[in-house]
Amino acid sequence: MPTSEAQPVNETNRGILYGALAYGAWGVLPIYFHALEPAGPLEILAQRILWSAIFCLLFWMIRRDFGWLKTLLRQPRQAGALTLAAYLLAVNWGVYIYSVHADNVLESSLGYFINPLFLVLIGVFVLGERLNTMQWTAIALGTLAVLVIAVDYGRPPWIALILAASFTGYGYIKKMVGVSMGALETMTAESFLLVPFALLTLWWVRTHANDLTFSSEGWSHTLLLILLGVITILPLTLFSAAAARLPLTILGLLQFLAPIGQFLVGVLIFHEAVPTARWIGFVLVWIALLILTADTFRSASRRRRLRAT
Repeated sequence: MPTSEAQPVNETNRGILYGALAYGAWGVLPIYFHALEPAGPLEILAQRILWSAIFCLLFWMIRRDFGWLKTLLRQPRQAGALTLAAYLLAVNWGVYIYSVHADNVLESSLGYFINPLFLVLIGVFVLGERLNTMQWTAIALGTLAVLVIAVDYGRPPWIALILAASFTGYGYIKKMVGVSMGALETMTAESFLLVPFALLTLWWVRTHANDLTFSSEGWSHTLLLILLGVITILPLTLFSAAAARLPLTILGLLQFLAPIGQFLVGVLIFHEAVPTARWIGFVLVWIALLILTADTFRSASRRRRLRAT
């Protein structure tokens, strides 16, 4: 029989495995989106929302558990926050899918690399927090990286900036309003809030763009579109299991697996060009993240020492 000391270690190991699988799946997601061609970004976004909602509904019907929904309906402030967060998530998903469609996966990976820096900026400009020297250094390096990449592109890296801003806003809204639901409950609510948008988008693609591929490209293409619901919900379930077992410091390190995976997919599989200036920009971002991560661990260690005393 395992000792009580071994059980927490086993749970931590399981948490790391679940987190690595979740973030790893998000990292290779561009390959799946690329396989959905000739479907366009709008159809893929709408189908992802619609099938996520359907699979979430099936999950809760099997469990026969809708108590969380009754609780949400009695809290209009949380419902309003989830609505706003859901549409920010739709923007994030849409821009991400567009980046794959436009052969610009590297820029999308940049967006998720700089997302932690945007969280620090929220702390400064919205919450009035004061940064230490290491945090300011990370912000300065991140800003310099964006400028270097902007010069290389000949334009600001809009895909990266919109992805970082929308995901930061999504997390901030839910945290500030205090949406007290699990990841699957939240995903279900957000998916259903977005269903009207998804149906309207599919109608527009069908009637105006005449570009709906759901039933016109063979059964394998249709199946891949349906499975968008599964590839959305499964990593989220793994993430939820990881978050329940891991401290935020470890979870924060695992989150970088997703943009690292996207970067590798862009370079090694889609063969996107990485000129010298772009390499410099990415290296500056990675140095900034190392500084930010070191500061996070230092702060966590200081808090543990204070609690111990």
